[in-house]
Amino acid sequence: MERIGTGVGRELARFGTAGELTDVVRAWGGVAGPAVARNAFPARLGRDGVLHVATSSSTWAFELSQLAGTLQERLEAALGEGAPRALRFAVGPVPELAASPEPEAPAAEPSAADVERAAALVANVDDEELRALVARAAALSLARAASDRAF
Repeated sequence: MERIGTGVGRELARFGTAGELTDVVRAWGGVAGPAVARNAFPARLGRDGVLHVATSSSTWAFELSQLAGTLQERLEAALGEGAPRALRFAVGPVPELAASPEPEAPAAEPSAADVERAAALVANVDDEELRALVARAAALSLARAASDRAF
């Protein structure tokens, strides 16, 4: 079984520069930085080696055209011979980047009172293993509720 990306890459490579575009897309976020990557995306690589970049607005297109030299140098450093010959910017569809998950708050350790209250809540559960698991979950929930109220 092969990964779908391998098959797609192979088919795109039949059309010339599509394989190079894949490399550009992979490098784009690191080369452009997060703010630019949210507002500009490599759309296509022309047969003449020019990378056409879609931007979220004409303002971004203008600003990035002023930075084209710097972006070009960074792409050359990242991709070497696979770097595009030049960059062109125009308003077009820019995919939304996946939101970074917010870091989860560290779990509060249950106090002795939380553990005791949780044990009382699950005292009627017959299965010992299940009772222990539910008691632990309840104690953690009680501790988290207490720490949430602390703010």
